[in-house]
Amino acid sequence: MFTQLISRVKSANWLTISFMALFHVLAVVALFNFTWTGFALAVALWWIAGGFGIGMGYHRLLTHRGYKSPKWLEYTMAVCATLALEGGPIFWVATHRTHHRFTDQPGDPHSPRDGVFWSHMGWILGGKALGASTSELAPYVPDLMRDKFHVWLSKWHWIPLTTVGISILAIFGWNAVLWAIFLRVVVGLHCTWLVNSATHLWGSQRFETGDDSRNSMWVALLTFGEGWHNNHHAHAQSARHGLRWWEIDLNWYGIRFLQLLGLANDVKTVDVHGFTHSSTKTPSPAPELTSKALEPVVLAVPPRDSRP
Repeated sequence: MFTQLISRVKSANWLTISFMALFHVLAVVALFNFTWTGFALAVALWWIAGGFGIGMGYHRLLTHRGYKSPKWLEYTMAVCATLALEGGPIFWVATHRTHHRFTDQPGDPHSPRDGVFWSHMGWILGGKALGASTSELAPYVPDLMRDKFHVWLSKWHWIPLTTVGISILAIFGWNAVLWAIFLRVVVGLHCTWLVNSATHLWGSQRFETGDDSRNSMWVALLTFGEGWHNNHHAHAQSARHGLRWWEIDLNWYGIRFLQLLGLANDVKTVDVHGFTHSSTKTPSPAPELTSKALEPVVLAVPPRDSRP
């Protein structure tokens, strides 16, 4: 028992734990300091960071290349994604590509088969994923490593959130910061983490994917469409996750809107039967990884008895 405790303490990422504890405490404080301005800013930033940034940007554009967009728009999405406090593009994309490569198998950074708490947030607090350097993550993201902006943003991903927080403090005051930064970030993080945990535990499976991915309406509503996880694992490069009319997928609606504006092209989709479609006759291929990226050596989870 004592040995396991020591092992867990050694594997813990105390800097991350400290920040997470601070954000959660101030999120609770926000509940006792309500302001309509802060609430409005929180809702707006929730979609800007979690939908436009994470869902449409980090996930469906950068990770899976489900569509193409002008570079200025790609970079804008990436900056917005950093407002979610989920790391820079290289870390986020590398982690997610690893998840798809080793879904619910040894090497998956956050599988519920390694523990429900581990899959939800334990992997952030006690794993070595956040400690991986850009060079260690490089084999998983050769496309992003060739882009100087994404490399820079991955190093300085904390700057946009800090800048927005200081701006809100200067213009609207401390209570607005509590809601728009701390409470909003905590809610957004847990919504994203539910995709890692809940959608591999509960829900329905339309496709036989060989893993535990599930479709979850309630997670989809909290994540702007990311909860149709079994659909996604069956057809990872599809920019559309909700395949039935009632499968609400706000991120897909956003991509479709960009397409109508001429800001998204080579949009890849599948229908409910699994047939692939593309908005171009010669769709671009899925991101290629180097041979080293096929081995779960960088983001592999530590032994079970060392997890918090």
